[in-house]
Amino acid sequence: MDDTLLLLTVAAVALVVGLAAGWAVQSAAARRRLARERSFFGLPEGSECVLVTHRDSSSAQWSIPRHDALALLGLAAVIENCGAHPEVAPHDTGLQGFGARTEFCVGDPTAHRRLAAHLASLLPGVAVHPGDESGTGRGTFAVGGSSYRVEPGAVEYVLLARLTAGEGGRPVFLAAGQRPVTHRAAVRHLVRNRARLARKHGADGQFCLLLKVVNSQAYGPDVVELVADVTKAATTAAESKGHRAAS
Repeated sequence: MDDTLLLLTVAAVALVVGLAAGWAVQSAAARRRLARERSFFGLPEGSECVLVTHRDSSSAQWSIPRHDALALLGLAAVIENCGAHPEVAPHDTGLQGFGARTEFCVGDPTAHRRLAAHLASLLPGVAVHPGDESGTGRGTFAVGGSSYRVEPGAVEYVLLARLTAGEGGRPVFLAAGQRPVTHRAAVRHLVRNRARLARKHGADGQFCLLLKVVNSQAYGPDVVELVADVTKAATTAAESKGHRAAS
C-alpha cells in the first residue's frame, strides 16, 4: 500500500470514527433532554395525562373553544414527544383527585369549575373577581396585594402555574386567564420556555407566574410579558385587606 492510499484510508477511518462519536454524543444529549422534559411534565413513557378545558357555550355539541383548542394542540406535541397518552375532558365532568396523573387545566376560572377548585385549594392567595351584575370587574385577579384588571384586546393577564399535591406526585399545570387568547399565550410560554423553567424552578419544583398579554387585538397571543413570579403570594392564604390596582 503506497503512502497516498494509506493516508486516504486513515482519513476515512478517522472520519467514520468522528461521525460515530458525534452521533453518540448527540444521541446521549437528546436522551438527557428528553428525560428532563419527561421529569418536568411528569410524563414518563407510556403514562397518562388529562387535559381539562371548557365546553364551547355557543355550540350545542361537546366542542372546545377555538383558542383553548389551539392551546391543547400546543401541548399535544410535548405529550407525544414524551410518549404519553392524553385524555381530553370537559371541566364539569367528575374527575379523580390530582397527583395520580399529570393534568393540564386551561381556561377562565370564573367559568371553569375544576380550574376554580384548583385555585381555591392550591393557590389560596389568588382571588378572581366574579364581576358585578353588569359584568364589570369580571376576571380581575388579586394576588400579592395588587389587582390586575382586564382591558380587552389591550392588556390581559393569565396565571401559569406548575403545582404538585396529592398522592402520586404528578404535577398539575394551570393556565388561568382573563380571556381565551391568554390561555393560548400561557401554554405557548410554557412550551417555549420549558427548559429554562425546569432549570430555574427544578424538575420537581412549583411555580406560579403572572403573565401579561399585550395588544392581543393586533398580535394575538404572541406578545407576552412576565409581570412577576407570584409563587409565594399565590400559595399563601391572603389576608383580608384592600388591593391596589395594577397600572
